[in-house]
Amino acid sequence: MKITTLKVSSLATAIAIVSVLSACGNKDAKTDATAAKTSSATVAADEKIVYVNSDSLLTKYEYAKDIKAKMETKGKAAEADLAAKGQAFQREVQAYQAQANTLPADQRAATEQRLQRKDQELKAYQQNAGAALQNENAKEQEALYNKIADYLKTYSKTKGYKMVLTYSKGNSAILFA
Repeated sequence: MKITTLKVSSLATAIAIVSVLSACGNKDAKTDATAAKTSSATVAADEKIVYVNSDSLLTKYEYAKDIKAKMETKGKAAEADLAAKGQAFQREVQAYQAQANTLPADQRAATEQRLQRKDQELKAYQQNAGAALQNENAKEQEALYNKIADYLKTYSKTKGYKMVLTYSKGNSAILFA
């Protein structure tokens, strides 16, 4: 859980860095104008340390917005599919309950076993769908993190930054050193 939170906050920071860096382009004149987003402190004459606000990065980076929207859409679709399957199962249970008194004992037992199997299958489907959605989200977040990290490595080398830190309310980390 802590690793996922760390990755997400690091990713958010990296996204903020990318958006800040892409906003200021490769123009050295605009670097001072973005001091609110990226700050540098001189440790030694040739060592620069900068930080990125990950909250800003996640809210302004289009790729991150696209991933978030895509995953929300998939989540809603999975919820709707599961709700439809659940409602169909409930209708089937209600139909059985309405006619249970008229069925012979062996047919009632067979129907109850079938409904129990369907209930278990529905629960397994729900767990599998949730796990698949989480796995896909993790892959998307990893791709986003890698994209930002790769960009930061290149950008840091061209600008001569020794270290890139991430800042997020309540969580800070080093993105590149």
